Amino acid sequence: MPSNAGTTRLVIVESPAKAKTISGYLGPGYVVEASFGHVRDLPRNAADVPAKYKGEPWARLGVDVDNGFHALYVVSADRRQQINKLVKLAKEVDEIFLATDEDREGEAIAWHLVETLKPKVPVKRMVFHEITKPAIQAAVANPREIDRDLVDAQEARRILDRLYGYEVSPVLWKKVMPKLSAGRVQSVATRIVVERERQRMAFRTAEYWDILATLAVAKPGEGPRTFNATLVALNGDRIATGKDFEPTTGRVRAGAGVVHLDEGGARGLAARLADRPFTVTRVEEKPYRRRPYAPFITSTLQQEAARKLRFSSQQTMRTAQRLYENGYITYMRTDSVNLSETAITAARRQIVELYGERSVPPEPRRYTGKVKNAQEAHEAIRPAGDNFRTPGDVAKELSGEEFKLYELIWRRTIASQMTDAVGSSVSVRIRAVSSAQEEADFGATGKTITDPGFLRAYVESSDDENAEAEDAERRLPTLVKDQPLTADELAAQGHHTQPPSRYTEASLVKALEELGIGRPSTYASIMQTIQDRGYVTKRGQAMIPTFLAFAVIGLMERHYPRLIDYDFTASMENELDEIAGGDHAAVDFLTSFYFGSTNGAGDQAIAHAGGLKKLVTENLSDIDARSVNSIPLHTDDEGREVVVRVGRYGPYLQRAVPGSGEGEGEEGGSPGDRAPIPEGLAPDELTPEKVHELFLGGGGERKLGDDPSTGEPILLKSGRFGPYVASGERKSSLLRSQSPDDLTLDQALRLLSLPRLVGVAPDGGEVFANNGRYGPYVKRGDEFRSLDSEDKMFTVTLDEALALLAAPKTRQRRAAAPPLREMGVDPLTEKPLVIKDGRFGPYVTDGETNASLRRAQTPEALTLEEASEMLAEKRAKGPAPKKKATKKAAPAKKTTAAKKTTAAAKTTAAAKTTAAKKAPAKKAAPRKATSIPNE
Repeated sequence: MPSNAGTTRLVIVESPAKAKTISGYLGPGYVVEASFGHVRDLPRNAADVPAKYKGEPWARLGVDVDNGFHALYVVSADRRQQINKLVKLAKEVDEIFLATDEDREGEAIAWHLVETLKPKVPVKRMVFHEITKPAIQAAVANPREIDRDLVDAQEARRILDRLYGYEVSPVLWKKVMPKLSAGRVQSVATRIVVERERQRMAFRTAEYWDILATLAVAKPGEGPRTFNATLVALNGDRIATGKDFEPTTGRVRAGAGVVHLDEGGARGLAARLADRPFTVTRVEEKPYRRRPYAPFITSTLQQEAARKLRFSSQQTMRTAQRLYENGYITYMRTDSVNLSETAITAARRQIVELYGERSVPPEPRRYTGKVKNAQEAHEAIRPAGDNFRTPGDVAKELSGEEFKLYELIWRRTIASQMTDAVGSSVSVRIRAVSSAQEEADFGATGKTITDPGFLRAYVESSDDENAEAEDAERRLPTLVKDQPLTADELAAQGHHTQPPSRYTEASLVKALEELGIGRPSTYASIMQTIQDRGYVTKRGQAMIPTFLAFAVIGLMERHYPRLIDYDFTASMENELDEIAGGDHAAVDFLTSFYFGSTNGAGDQAIAHAGGLKKLVTENLSDIDARSVNSIPLHTDDEGREVVVRVGRYGPYLQRAVPGSGEGEGEEGGSPGDRAPIPEGLAPDELTPEKVHELFLGGGGERKLGDDPSTGEPILLKSGRFGPYVASGERKSSLLRSQSPDDLTLDQALRLLSLPRLVGVAPDGGEVFANNGRYGPYVKRGDEFRSLDSEDKMFTVTLDEALALLAAPKTRQRRAAAPPLREMGVDPLTEKPLVIKDGRFGPYVTDGETNASLRRAQTPEALTLEEASEMLAEKRAKGPAPKKKATKKAAPAKKTTAAKKTTAAAKTTAAAKTTAAKKAPAKKAAPRKATSIPNE
């Protein structure tokens, strides 16, 4: 779309990739530049707060809570150079178009750009759902103003999260562990995962049996000759299945009225049914119909990408972002299942081309969203453009990840406009009377799909990996009532009830969505945050809470239950929606939450409690740190209470008789009453049997025997730095080649012989062999030489040791280890990136700048874009500040003068404070913020 003659327009987008794509669709007269995401934010720490605000009581929050919740925004250090560039460009153009994403966050970025650039030319808001030439030209032709309601909602969310995090996190630092964090949504997400693990810990398995019969028809017609049927009832009473057992006791639920077969009962019944006639007693056939799934929204895309592609939420959103910015799909942060008329037409046309006219229903399909508190009225996620490109059309243009995700989106979109899958389902009951006159009823079900419809394009996966696929068929023979059957085989089969499955990222996103917590733009960051903070680890796809998470959630549940209440958190999302719609004032909402004023806004439970500020300050003394850091497990056979303690060096087990005073304090109690918990052990795996093993052999204290020379006991112990043996005052760590599980008394005695006196040198110096941090060695005085094996410590002779010590000390440089992975060329610096293994774990480097991988990142899964961003952030922070040299003490006179100066300064400050208090407070205008560009 050509610009007006002589008019130059600056179009500002968020990312360089988007800028590159859009610039190709605009004619001369347009300059397209990226802001690189957010340009301003609240101060991250005290160093970010400008000097003139450091004395303010609200400076640590970055929000003036006493003056209309005005926010203090600072330009990010890594954005200053780009902001300066945009300021310069803004002075050289006639118009500015802000083309950030059309959601609350994008609207806020547009507002921040205006506040920061302070342009003197007209500014217009340009919005679009896809980056195609027609969409971009239409956006330029139909600009709008910045939606201040959306900006207010996003600002309120940011301030809300800051107040929550900055007020609650210090409580965790004092009562649990330093450097922990709390968050309005992350804490609730962590609670969901912890509650599921508690259910697994309380779960008690139950065993139940049934009979699987392989039945045959005498004269086969259509369908197979044999089929399987399962025992479902005995003498009219239903056979117990997994749902009939109490999960916490393993017993049959009271009043269930079922027959609980054990192994003997099932095998005996099977024997009594052998060679008995079987008869069909009931055949019910019903039509089967399955409607297509709605097109993808953010959460369902993350769920299906996790199930089908094994993508994490972050991986899915990064890949979708690239597809969007390069014009392949529509905007990927949405909770709308709507498709535009253009998209519906494109999908129906393509279905006819690929699957035939019979696969298109007479009328287009319309979908209604089921997401609680759905907000932005975007389209669903679909292929971009008026004519969808098939996966085959784009295969050569996309990376492996991009292609897989594009194909998933394309298939789901196409399937959403196809015909239903239809067929028939049949349910059959069969009866046999045992030799003991017991009536045994068996059941079988079948499903036949006569027209797969949309299933030809797409089949949704399930969180249950054992679940049957939607397009799977189960064929039965043609059966009629009273038809005789024979049993080819009767097999008794046992089952065990299973604990509730752990959450995966996909199912946790689904749970949050159903509760109305979080938004499309936040799900991926929530998943990443709870892992980065050490609250959740992943084992395969399963999310496992750490004991640190148990301690944090336990504290919140006991002392701040409302802050992690599901309904309360969802209600805050509702109020933010009302602010976005212009129906609610952000200041009223924040005031109610923080101070507790009740004027019809905010949550009444928090309000009546005095608000967040009062809640976290007045109740602090009621929180017993030892109690919240103790997670009870059970009482052992000797009446000792076993708990998990969350300590400075990680979680550990402790046991004591209640009220005995044993084990008081983190390091209190006898060593035998503590045992470390091996890394990677899930909370639900701490069964009484496992706990017993850890105390007696797997890491606690175990007696190996007595020292024959001293009579003192030799104990195997586990310490902060690993297992060791001890006898009296002697201690010795186990060798690398030794395992505590099979350590013998002889091996322990050998270890306790270290350091071993090898002999006396001719000059009278003693020569010792020992084991150290860097391996085995021999020593005379201050001279050390390494030994080439651990066994040599016990066998090296004096002559061999002297020969080693006499040889010149050579420092052999180790050959540089090969990189763990070569990443490719950094798109920002054009330097090759590699991942290496360092002292503190894997890190990515371009040869000059290094960035450690985060807790949830792996060398295999890290993408080039992630690596580039990590290094860019590290470069933006600059080198670590050097430690200042310690100043020498000043003479006494200077000290006195300094004290006088300080006293004078304090007097002046006090006078200013008094004057400020006397001055009448000015009422702040809403929505304004203190802006600090380029400071």
